[in-house]
Amino acid sequence: MSAESSNLSNIEHRTVIKHFVKKGKTPKEIFEDMVSVLQESAPSYTMVKKWPRSFQQERGSCEDDPRPRRLVTVVTEENVRKIKKFVLADRRIKLWPIAEELQISK
Repeated sequence: MSAESSNLSNIEHRTVIKHFVKKGKTPKEIFEDMVSVLQESAPSYTMVKKWPRSFQQERGSCEDDPRPRRLVTVVTEENVRKIKKFVLADRRIKLWPIAEELQISK
């Protein structure tokens, strides 16, 4: 296998791990097989140990779970205008007073 074709994505690694779990292999055996084929592009043992546990608990997907994203409601025209007013009034103003005044995170 060429070095280029052995660079798998995380999802592809998980798919291989899932296949080996269904065949009844232990995480140690899975890791050893993956290292023997993928060499330096193999996933870490920690990752190989984590995913079989997930698949044995009836996890079906190899995809990452969706992560909550931060809402970008703080960046509004009104807040920009207020911040500009604070800075023009005192160019040495610190971040905390602005955040507290507008009730936004720093």
